[in-house]
Amino acid sequence: MTAFLMILFMVAVGAIIGGITNHLAIKMLFHPYKPVYIFGKRIPFTPGLIPKRRDELANQMGKMVVQHLLTPEGINRKFQQAEFKAQLLTWGQAEMNKIVNTEKSASQLLSAAGINNAPQFVQEKIQVFLHLKYEAFLMENKEKSLEELIPAHFSSKINESIPKIAQFIAVKGIEYFSSAEGKQRLKKMIDDFLATRSGMLGNMLQMFLGNSSLIDKVQPEIIKFLRNDGTVKMLASVIEREWLKIQALNLSDVEEKWNIEKLGKELIEGIVSRMNVDDLFDKPLSVYIQTYEAYINEKLLPLVIDKVLHYLEGNIHELLGKLKLEEVVREQVSTFAVERLEDMILSISRREFKMITYLGALLGGIIGIFQGIFALLF
Repeated sequence: MTAFLMILFMVAVGAIIGGITNHLAIKMLFHPYKPVYIFGKRIPFTPGLIPKRRDELANQMGKMVVQHLLTPEGINRKFQQAEFKAQLLTWGQAEMNKIVNTEKSASQLLSAAGINNAPQFVQEKIQVFLHLKYEAFLMENKEKSLEELIPAHFSSKINESIPKIAQFIAVKGIEYFSSAEGKQRLKKMIDDFLATRSGMLGNMLQMFLGNSSLIDKVQPEIIKFLRNDGTVKMLASVIEREWLKIQALNLSDVEEKWNIEKLGKELIEGIVSRMNVDDLFDKPLSVYIQTYEAYINEKLLPLVIDKVLHYLEGNIHELLGKLKLEEVVREQVSTFAVERLEDMILSISRREFKMITYLGALLGGIIGIFQGIFALLF
């Protein structure tokens, strides 16, 4: 009985020593957090291992993340997985459906993002952009002729339209001079002409015309003149000649004659003011997007996802290099409080640390058994 109690005592002592030793060893990984001094001398093993080696730990963790965890090869493998692409597509479609079915306008969404007066801002930016482009065009091409600046197909269309324009002028002239208003205007012009040509000319005209009114003679002749094919050809020839003269002008000459810079700016302002940007921003986004919902979900989103992933696959090395993940991890770990590091490690390995303590107690107990046996034997 005495031998059994002695062995039991040795087992208990060994288990306690083994468990406490391992527990202290684990605690000494973290504690104390700072060096402890007695009489100006630092006590050995203070601070704990992790606080003392925190900078080295940060460097090693940064290297581990870059070299073994977030590697370009591993990320590219993830990008190439059909499941990952399907997840991205599902997420994109869900987000697009939110936009398609929203009743919020662009102005409301922008206001929520802290961007106010968006319509006015956009209108001003469009106007400034068009003004700058217009001024740059005038500056770059001021020595060029209009013939060089006008697109060939447009110039060809104008040349083809000249006979039609001449015919149109003749037809409208006939319609006007055949009307009561045209006849009255022509009569007034004749009366004004004769009023300044009194005397012999007036008597001669009266002699030739007799009692007939001069307007009754002139009006049919003008209409007959306008109906003549030669008149249309003459008008076409005049228009074509003037068009050639205009094409030969330099842009700077056109600016000098007609001040096209001012006219262009006024035209731009008029167009922009009539764009009604406020109305565009006040309508729900769904009004613009619903028509294209099927196209966006079935074709556009898969295409965009493929293009983005393909770009990332080809540039992942450069992107990771620019992110400097190793430096980011190192800086983050370096700024962690030791208590936080301890919590992080214990949250992962608390169960394993307890098992190490229990293992120490078990080994101490086993050693106690052998010690008790040897003590009895010797």
